[in-house]
Amino acid sequence: MISSSLRLVPVTPDNFAAVCAVRVHPRQEHLVSPVQKSLAEAYVHGETAWPRALVDGDEVVGFVMAFLDIVWDPSKDPEHRRSGLWRLNIAAAHQGKGYGRFAVGAVLDELRARGAGRAYVCWDTGEGTPEPFYAGFGFRRTGEFSGDQPVGVLDLAPAR
Repeated sequence: MISSSLRLVPVTPDNFAAVCAVRVHPRQEHLVSPVQKSLAEAYVHGETAWPRALVDGDEVVGFVMAFLDIVWDPSKDPEHRRSGLWRLNIAAAHQGKGYGRFAVGAVLDELRARGAGRAYVCWDTGEGTPEPFYAGFGFRRTGEFSGDQPVGVLDLAPAR
């Protein structure tokens, strides 16, 4: 059951250590980069990265990062921009409780509020792939790849 105190909050000096301590289950480590790499990417891509701690009460239970209005493939079209889910890390001890579903839903709500008509996500296809999880939201493969990861897209209904 999802707690009423569950929320996404900015990563700050006060929660930085707890956010960096988020570790996915060992069998998922090949599927998602560690939080520290995500925070470094957020620093480098400050205008387009949207990193957030997933907090339940006073406890950090995960990390999520969106990308906002990035130029998708500058070599093909320097004007084509996309937004979507860049990273999702739910602490191993907190998986299976709906935290990931909440985090993705909150990112989708943020994208809608910013006027995005579509959301994108990429995933690893190895053992334990999160593809069924994302398909549960309605993401479907575009036929594109980002590196060796398939790209998924979800049409977003306007914010209510």
